[in-house]
Amino acid sequence: MTASRLHLVRHGEVHNPHRVLYGRLPDYHLSESGRRMAKAAADHVAAFARPVTELYSSPLERAQESAEPFAERFDLVPEIDIRVIEPTNVFEGTQMRRSLMNPLNWWHLRQPSLPSWGEPYTAVAERMLGIMDEAWDAAADGDVVMVSHQAPIWITHLRVAGLPLRHDPRTRRCALSSVTSFERVGDVWREVAYAEPAATDDAVDVGAV
Repeated sequence: MTASRLHLVRHGEVHNPHRVLYGRLPDYHLSESGRRMAKAAADHVAAFARPVTELYSSPLERAQESAEPFAERFDLVPEIDIRVIEPTNVFEGTQMRRSLMNPLNWWHLRQPSLPSWGEPYTAVAERMLGIMDEAWDAAADGDVVMVSHQAPIWITHLRVAGLPLRHDPRTRRCALSSVTSFERVGDVWREVAYAEPAATDDAVDVGAV
């Protein structure tokens, strides 16, 4: 048996009072609001009344903490897989707005279609679809949850939809603790649902761009 549905879940809000582009940096944890958001995402998936048989998480703390409500609800131990991690970014550890005001950094913006500031979009899409295929084929009858990050989830959406991977990061439809759901028919992925189950109106950190 293969899986029934695969959900890409974005992590909840991070405690980030200095508005740093944290990327893959360690020790960035969920805020209290972020923990509530993560629980709302787990509640949303549980409301489908289907078993979740596989749970994956990015190795970053904010993703593992967002996977905890799923682990508790479905009695699973998350499998940590680097393929669902945040992409690399040369601006990591900086305040993005300040960095963009420095002409010395403009070189990194020279080719946004790649993008020139970090991991190529094509590489992100390939690693995400690779782990999705493996998880789908390995799962027992039931759903798969992967807790990841805004960029990998949005890039997967674009690739599955057959859209260009080049995009403005500010336009991503991938809110905190959102759930983007997919099914695979044969070898072809299709997106079947998108939901924002968590209230994010009071979030301070809504995205690291």
